[in-house]
Amino acid sequence: MFKFVKRAFNKKKARRITQEYSYKIDNFLLPEEGEIQFANWLNPLVKSKTLTQSEVNFYRKFIKKGDLAIDIGANIGDTTVPMALAAGKEGLTLGFDPNPYVFKILEANARLNPDKVNIVPLPYAITEKESEFFYNSSEASFANGGIQEIDKGYHGKYALQQKIKGIRLSDFLRTHYPEEMKKLSFIKVDAEGLDSVILKSVKDLIEAFKPLVIAECFTRSSKEERYDLFNTVALPGYKVYKFDDFDENAPTTLISGKEEMTNWKTFNLYAIYGG
Repeated sequence: MFKFVKRAFNKKKARRITQEYSYKIDNFLLPEEGEIQFANWLNPLVKSKTLTQSEVNFYRKFIKKGDLAIDIGANIGDTTVPMALAAGKEGLTLGFDPNPYVFKILEANARLNPDKVNIVPLPYAITEKESEFFYNSSEASFANGGIQEIDKGYHGKYALQQKIKGIRLSDFLRTHYPEEMKKLSFIKVDAEGLDSVILKSVKDLIEAFKPLVIAECFTRSSKEERYDLFNTVALPGYKVYKFDDFDENAPTTLISGKEEMTNWKTFNLYAIYGG
């Protein structure tokens, strides 16, 4: 009973009082990768990540050793790390997240497993134009959140004191990774309902390199926003699938038209070229 009350108090505190939380290093023994370390955030509102071989194998279906993979809205790296294991040390995985609270944990995860992954953490939002933005969250620990150009608190009443920087991904890659961008095979976006906006800003990359694209259809997304997300990823030659989990054996469902985007509340989808 005491532990339950303590957990409930800590969660209530995290929702209302802003403070930094550290992390702990957990070890996972995967059949193919061997021992993998992961920095789990000690935020009471965040469930600890468990790495599995099946999750890594999910990404291996789309990412080859040596590829460039991009995680937009990487958070603490819970998807970045298994993506990077698929790409391998010889590949490159870029993890973008402008939230300074989660970015510190993402940095910690980028330092782990140096013999197996090559992760570069980057503290930026991906936007249509380079600028500065306000960042808000629905709870004080900033476990997640979103950006907006005006200070209206669309994503919640808790706001970062400083603005965050948004960059154009295409320009960034051409400047810093001109050779690696030719190996772009995978883009994942998870941005609190802004997925469609972000994907439109990287449309030139998708059309040029035909990567697999993963996005989330957000619970609060309207019918029009859901249609827009489908139209954004259903580019010529692409097929769109709903999938149940980041697991190699998870069921998938073909989404044949935008009207089907209203069949579910929150769900993940991927768009694959020639699939």
